[in-house]
Amino acid sequence: MNLLRKKRLYLLLLFILLAVLFYNSDWLGKMIYPIKYSQDIQISAKNHRIDPLLVAAIIRVESNYKTDLRSKKGAIGLMQLMPDTAGWIIEKAGYSKETMRALERADVNIEIGSWYLRSLFNQFSGNEIAVIAAYNAGPGKVKKWLEQQTWDGSLERIDGIPFGETRHYVRRVVYYYNKYQKIYGDEH
Repeated sequence: MNLLRKKRLYLLLLFILLAVLFYNSDWLGKMIYPIKYSQDIQISAKNHRIDPLLVAAIIRVESNYKTDLRSKKGAIGLMQLMPDTAGWIIEKAGYSKETMRALERADVNIEIGSWYLRSLFNQFSGNEIAVIAAYNAGPGKVKKWLEQQTWDGSLERIDGIPFGETRHYVRRVVYYYNKYQKIYGDEH
């Protein structure tokens, strides 16, 4: 019995030691929360003056880095762009017509999605939380919520967002954004 207790104590101490080592470990964090297509994200984020970690967090929530993903509603690629929205972006930004056919390519999808994020930042005066909500629900709905004071645009009052899906979406993006900042913040 005494030997069994010692083994358990050693195992517990070993577990605690490993937990402490892993808790502050960048490599473990990078393994659990990887950022794929990092170079494409960096380029597009820089082109559109957006935090690349926010782009990565949106990609993580939208598609979990699956380029060939198509939603039931028809959203395409890493950043899950709706074809109508992508068409509007391509026209407004002056991208070539061929861009629409290349939406499943990581670099193209990230570039189009990043342009759209910059557009949302401009529409919502830099309010990052409102931008994230608008990426999910659409800018028209978010503007309506803000104008009608249904929601004030803050994370603290996120329960004011009438759509449960959008509330959950914003929370998830903010969660991954915070994780990415903690793990990759010094690199970006």
